[in-house]
Amino acid sequence: MALLRVDNIHTYYELSHILFGISLVVDEGEVVFLLGRNGVGKTTTLRSIMGIPGPRSGSIMYDGQEISGFQTHKIARLGISLVPEDRRILAGLTVQENLQIAAMSMGRASGKWTLRRVYQLFPILEERKRQEAITLSGGEQQILAIARGLMSNPRVLLVDEPVEGLAPLVARAVKETLIQLKREGVTMLCVDDDTNLASRAADRVYFMDQGRVVWEGPIPDVLKNDQEVAKKYLRVG
Repeated sequence: MALLRVDNIHTYYELSHILFGISLVVDEGEVVFLLGRNGVGKTTTLRSIMGIPGPRSGSIMYDGQEISGFQTHKIARLGISLVPEDRRILAGLTVQENLQIAAMSMGRASGKWTLRRVYQLFPILEERKRQEAITLSGGEQQILAIARGLMSNPRVLLVDEPVEGLAPLVARAVKETLIQLKREGVTMLCVDDDTNLASRAADRVYFMDQGRVVWEGPIPDVLKNDQEVAKKYLRVG
């Protein structure tokens, strides 16, 4: 049984129809990427799963439970964590305080992902733990945002545009972070437009265009047999 199943959802922002029957599946321990150009509905798909806003129709099942219509805080407490594109680092707090608040706010001060475990995986955060988080570099803030998502000990991590706007060298470090999380067995649904990252981190991919899924399958099929898909729906080729 899929850990997360989205079935035929339609999402609106007020009167604007954004998602048109999106369906996808994420199994436990799997890394799935949503690929496509900017503005095709990838971020809205993640936000719909978190209920911000929820879909007007369709179904979202998590661990066998219908969660469509749930409030965002309840979805988070069930075990789904969103790493937003804008990171939302808490200004005025240190790196360590950002991490601790994430754990306490979900009522999960204990679990696999503790401060010690996060610092082992991301030593740069331990080096900066007493530094005000807002003063970190863009890449360090992104790593902190991912670590903060883990501190709630989610079963599914939603990651929105993890390398958007980062310099190539910094983006490379963030990509390695996601690849390491894959090795750790973290279940993830990631939004991006980078087939290189997807080729290293994803088990399967969904291509989106104009609010719809237009192609889905294992990443090797895209890279070897369906290059026209990438050329049509991404800025490649």
